[in-house]
This record gives sequence, structure tokens and C-alpha cells, in this order.
Amino acid sequence: MPIEDPDGLRRILGYNRVAVVGASTSYEKAAHIVPAYLKRHGYELRPVNPTAAEIFGIQAYDSLTDVREPIDIVEVFRPSDEVPGIVEAALTRDDVKAIWMQPGIRNDDAARKAEANGVEVVQDRCMKVEHGQLIRHPMD
Repeated sequence: MPIEDPDGLRRILGYNRVAVVGASTSYEKAAHIVPAYLKRHGYELRPVNPTAAEIFGIQAYDSLTDVREPIDIVEVFRPSDEVPGIVEAALTRDDVKAIWMQPGIRNDDAARKAEANGVEVVQDRCMKVEHGQLIRHPMD
């Protein structure tokens, strides 16, 4: 069952290393705005975008399986029909604790598979919004 309760979301937001699948170099896109916000709030990003050499001054990777650094959360900015492949790639790793699908992105079959393999799942929710509501201090 995907995580929806505030305590579960806070727990996942407490992880630090985020692979952003579909990170964008376009400043106006959510796939750039949201990870930029996370970076400003101390998250370590691993951008995944096969068409970019770097994003946010950080090396971008062609695929999730190419990321050499540890990953806690796989944040997904790709269409829902690509989620099963992203989950498969995440499950080949032993460090992924959660998969977070941004608004409009959900795949119940892939979510069930991730959960059956011990990976927590958030679907159709914005990490930036949830962080702002559940973690960020009012003075930030």
C-alpha cells in the first residue's frame, strides 16, 4: 500500500540521497524546480537524464543503473508507463529505500512489486509540497 500518512511521508523525506529520474535542465519545468528546491534543503541529488551531461552542477547519469553513488529515494519525473522499468532498475540495487512518483504519475502494479521487495512507495505526490508542509520550518 503506497505511503500516504504524514508520519510515513516524513520518514521517507528524512532520507537524504535522491536519484531524480527525468531531471530537467529547463528551469521552468517541475523536473527542475522540485529537485532544485530539494538541493537547497540539503538533499544530495543524482540526476538521471541521458540527454544532459550535468544538472545543478552535478554529473547526470544515463540511467538509474549507471549511478555509482548510494541512493535512498528514486524520484520519478517520467510517464506512468515507464515506471515498471524504473522500478526494475531500482530493485537491482540494494540501497534504494523508497520510490517517489510525482503528481500525475502512478503505476499500481509497479508499486506492488516495489513494496513486495521491501521498497516503500509514494505515488502522485510532490516531494517539494510534502517537504514544505511536513518538514520545512516556517522561517525557511
